[in-house]
Amino acid sequence: MNRLCDSMEPKVMDDDMLKLAVGEQGPQEEAGQLAKQEGILFKDVLSLQLDFRNILRIDNLWQFENLRKLQLDNNIIEKIEGLENLTHLVWLDLSFNNIETIEGLDTLVNLEDLSLFNNRISKIDSLDALVKLQVLSLGNNQIDNMMNIVYLRRFKCLRTLSLSGNPISEAEDYKMFICAYLPDLVYLDFRRIDDHTKELAEAKHQYSIDELKHRENLMQVRLQDERARQEELEKHKTAFVEHLNGSFLFDSMYAEDSEGNKLSYLPGVSELLEAYKDKFVIICVNIFEYGLKQQEKRKIELDTFSECVHEAIQENQEQGKRKIAQFEEKHLSSLSAIREESELPNIEKMILECSADVSELFNELMMLEMQLVEQLEETINMFERNIVDMVGLFIENVQSLMAQCRDLENHHHEKLLEISISTLEKIVKGDLDEDLPDDLRALFVDKDTIVNAVGASHDIHLLKIDNREDELVTRINSWCTRLVDKIHKDEIMRNRKRVKEINQYIDHMQSELDNLEYSDILD
Repeated sequence: MNRLCDSMEPKVMDDDMLKLAVGEQGPQEEAGQLAKQEGILFKDVLSLQLDFRNILRIDNLWQFENLRKLQLDNNIIEKIEGLENLTHLVWLDLSFNNIETIEGLDTLVNLEDLSLFNNRISKIDSLDALVKLQVLSLGNNQIDNMMNIVYLRRFKCLRTLSLSGNPISEAEDYKMFICAYLPDLVYLDFRRIDDHTKELAEAKHQYSIDELKHRENLMQVRLQDERARQEELEKHKTAFVEHLNGSFLFDSMYAEDSEGNKLSYLPGVSELLEAYKDKFVIICVNIFEYGLKQQEKRKIELDTFSECVHEAIQENQEQGKRKIAQFEEKHLSSLSAIREESELPNIEKMILECSADVSELFNELMMLEMQLVEQLEETINMFERNIVDMVGLFIENVQSLMAQCRDLENHHHEKLLEISISTLEKIVKGDLDEDLPDDLRALFVDKDTIVNAVGASHDIHLLKIDNREDELVTRINSWCTRLVDKIHKDEIMRNRKRVKEINQYIDHMQSELDNLEYSDILD
């Protein structure tokens, strides 16, 4: 299957090859000559044919960001790569190459037609991202396991499949198996599947298909549940209170606290710990619910601000359009009058008047833009004050609630220390009735040892609380700063773009007047 010609060296996909290919496939008449002179931008190319060029490696295609069709058949390509930026690709032909593994297609979400005919592929996989796939050609490869067909059930749009020339196509049940497991398929190996064949296939494999559908449904439910959990988690992260709607923070305090876990077996500590956890979780849930409410308020504030900005820009643009329409109506009338005028002094006077009108329009449009800038600046500053105040209040209240968590931890620490010292005194006196685990009894060597153990546990818990608080504060402050910075930058870019548009339009109008030749007018 290796198609490397003895008389040809492997080729590299460099700029020269790509320019040559684009030039060969472009228009050949006057438009083509003009394109060659001015140069063709790769990003504007929609179709590219690179077949029969002895290409060994796919490379340098990143500039073809709008490419829809790519033909790379009849080369010596060994690996699918270098296609990451071709996200608009709809049709891809990699047939007659030396490819062994399907890979490198994860970003081609718009691909509808894929040909890998006549390669060295033995397994159908790594196509998951191709949700729009309709045509798949894998004939003349080395696929020998019928379970590859089951993988293709996930492609709901797949209507045409070619697998002839693979070891599996020699199987007695080949056609029936595919028709049963891919019931929406219309064409198999370039032949239309008739309804009778589909009915026979379904009847033959009904038990297996029913069992598979049951497993698929269970998997779909699990995927939907997982997706819902992820969406919910993202919502909580947006509010900066993820994992605070339960005992996660409390449990994390003990996850790495070996001393605390040992001390939990002391007499009376179990009840103390349970009461501590209940109160701690209530505070965490309060933070969580408060966080979601504050996130909703921030969203409303941001939506209101965005709406105000949009309305202000739209109203300003409408005013600008009206002024331009009035100007153009008068300007066209003036140009007609100039062309009809035969006296040179009158023509010069009329051109000067037109030029004055252009200058007046420029001043009016710039005045409108300045008014909009001032209006938006005031709106942005007001939003910034509001959002900063909201974030500040949120942080203040969260820190107050976190302080309550620390108070609970301090109280628990005091109680645990009392129980520990009391237990030590009983052990020394021989009055302890309860049996203690060996690893816990090892802590009761002397007072310093048990005090240090209780203290170490306490330090771990406080650190966990502090870290969660710091994380929340840091993240929401960063979010606020990034948001405000982006709003200011977006307004600067909008203003620059608008000023550029005004200048380009005015320059065009003035250029028309400047290029007005008296000889043309007099003629």
